[in-house]
Amino acid sequence: MRMTILTITATTTAMPTSAKAKPGNENGALPLLAWLSPAFPVGSFAYSHGIEWAFEAGDVTDAQSTEAWIADLIECGGPWSDAVLLAAAHRAASAKDYESLRDVSEFAAALAPTRERKLEAMAQGEAFMNTVLAAWPNKALEKVAGVIGGEIAYPVAVGVASAAHEIPLRVTLESFLLALVSNFVSAAVRLIPLGQTDGTRIVAALTPRVREIAARAEKSTLDDVGGAAIRSDIASMKHETQYTRLFRS
Repeated sequence: MRMTILTITATTTAMPTSAKAKPGNENGALPLLAWLSPAFPVGSFAYSHGIEWAFEAGDVTDAQSTEAWIADLIECGGPWSDAVLLAAAHRAASAKDYESLRDVSEFAAALAPTRERKLEAMAQGEAFMNTVLAAWPNKALEKVAGVIGGEIAYPVAVGVASAAHEIPLRVTLESFLLALVSNFVSAAVRLIPLGQTDGTRIVAALTPRVREIAARAEKSTLDDVGGAAIRSDIASMKHETQYTRLFRS
């Protein structure tokens, strides 16, 4: 029985006609490449989403187990719920349904199962929102930021920023999930005897699944939040007391 666990970067395939940016949005989806880049100042490199403990426990030790762990995560772990929350936030912001948006944001903040997982979500969300507002001024996003307040989970921040800049939901979901996968792989490369080439193979192998999950998340509702990656949640709890740690989660 395969143990469940962990999640992603931006696809470069051509977008279908239905996924193209709206007329008047001259930047299209290009800002996503910057926002979800490892160089964007949200500190994503500092979080392993529990994979550091999974390595110490012997759950993740090579390319095969790393791919299985991350595949399970995006299918039925925290990243799946993040995708659902992103989609809900994007729809609410696009419709200017600020009451629903507040509900989504509060739900996302309350959903983290551990202190480290909440830190991972909220610290990155606040940094993401502050940076996008500073570098990509946008009145719609300023309005959303005023409605939500300072505390915002990372997937909600990405969702509302994408909506404010009229970036389609599907490409946002695909890019967000693939960025998560890439970040987890980067953490694994730093922890495990896993080379850059094997890490890149894992990202490539999981890209089709990212597309499938993004398509499912696009049609989701908040009733679809939830998962069964219990080992990942345990990893997050155990990580706090690890003797030696490279990551914050």
